[in-house]
Amino acid sequence: MRTIKYILLTIILISLATSCDEWLTVYPENAQVSDQYWQSKQDVEAVVVSGYYYLRQLSVNSLLPWGELRSGAIFDVKGNDLQKFQLKPSNKANSNWGSLYQIVNIANVVLTNAPKVQQYDDTYKLEEMNSHLCEAYFLRALSYFYIVRNWRDAPLITEPYEDDSNTYQKKKASEAELVALIKSDIRAALATGAAKEYYGTTWETKGRATRWAFYALMADVCLWSEDYDMAIEYSNFLLETTSPKKPAFLLSPTHASWFSIFNPGNSNESIFELQWNYQENQTNLLPIYFDNFSLDRKYEMSYQLLRDFNMEYTETLEVEKEAVRTMYGGYYVDDPVAYETASRGYVWKYCGAQTHTDKRTRTYYDPHIFIYRVTEIMLMKAEALILRSKGGSAGDWQEAIDIMNEVRRRSNLNELEYTPSLSEEDMLKMLLHERQIEFVGEGKSWYDILRFGRRNNNKYKELFLIQNVLNYNEQASESWLRSVLSNDDAHFLPVWENELKVNPLLVQNPYYN
Repeated sequence: MRTIKYILLTIILISLATSCDEWLTVYPENAQVSDQYWQSKQDVEAVVVSGYYYLRQLSVNSLLPWGELRSGAIFDVKGNDLQKFQLKPSNKANSNWGSLYQIVNIANVVLTNAPKVQQYDDTYKLEEMNSHLCEAYFLRALSYFYIVRNWRDAPLITEPYEDDSNTYQKKKASEAELVALIKSDIRAALATGAAKEYYGTTWETKGRATRWAFYALMADVCLWSEDYDMAIEYSNFLLETTSPKKPAFLLSPTHASWFSIFNPGNSNESIFELQWNYQENQTNLLPIYFDNFSLDRKYEMSYQLLRDFNMEYTETLEVEKEAVRTMYGGYYVDDPVAYETASRGYVWKYCGAQTHTDKRTRTYYDPHIFIYRVTEIMLMKAEALILRSKGGSAGDWQEAIDIMNEVRRRSNLNELEYTPSLSEEDMLKMLLHERQIEFVGEGKSWYDILRFGRRNNNKYKELFLIQNVLNYNEQASESWLRSVLSNDDAHFLPVWENELKVNPLLVQNPYYN
């Protein structure tokens, strides 16, 4: 696989005299890692940090479209074969897993070489080394989780590519094997006891792997693999701990305080978010991409999603308070008086500034991208409670409703009511709506409907996968979308054609043959 075999691990050399915020500012230099490199704990730190750098570089143009466009709730106004379900193996932009394997390789290099450094650096204590190993495990597990959700089956590589004697001509591992590795990595990291609750600065605590980030990732992976009891267990590690350092759910926000989750970011609610800082010349294009009136705009809400938001806006308990996660919070229309007939809506969390009517200026093009925040852990737990017992449990379902209501109350929305007449489908519909509105534009919606549709041997494939795509995705005809989505292999991406050329052991996703 060319994108794996010819990856040169990039090392970011960081001067101890630079400010902490500069750790993702320095552009890396290509360098082959050799035994001569691993001499100090600063060497290990530099390689670990490069993993976060590549994750951030991948986020805007890959992680977001992979997680959003196929559901159709957010669409690319310039057109994208991903949202049309017309992707071909020649489409490198959407079918190349190379950047994720680059992060995997960085993690593998750290896991292999960090223990060697103690031979040369007497100041490199065991707890420091284990902390670096934890971050490497997290980066590898998270990267493989993106690979699983987008390609299903893929090569499983746990040895580093450090010289040309390595070969990465490997067959695909199954989804089950990849999920098992992800869970094993998380357990191995937590078993060291070195996963930190917090770092020395807020931005590091929110931008590097913490114990809380491991709990969140494991809960997510367990939902994907239908291990609902374990999903609840790991959610509770976050939600029920008495640690004063745990991330905290924002209970009673105003528009301004709820919006602060995204601007300036690194709030108490954050668990793990990808960092930019305009003061360190770190910016991204999200405020332009989500600006409806920019000539360079890229993403807009579908009409159905806009109607969903407007419906929530009319459900507020007190009109003067408004629903904080919708109007002026998660989304915004230019004429609030005419919101019911609005044809366009901003994903305001990315392009809004300090007030609810001002957009970010070019100086502040640094919104963060969330991987996990506390609200998602709450809704993960609610999902697992709904699904863990066949036929439903009144106690579990009432608790799931209570969790959803806690999320709704903070947005001044009417509460849901549990009644014995509710079915599993009814409960899941309510939960999916909460996720759709709460996490709009955060790269979650496609994985949500895919997870809902696949569970229990495709029990809800028609209801939650096919019907949701048909309702929201306006970029292709209904007959085409239904035809494609009827084939389970089409739910996953093709292997980029260049990978097949350099690795004869790889097999293409059958749909794309």
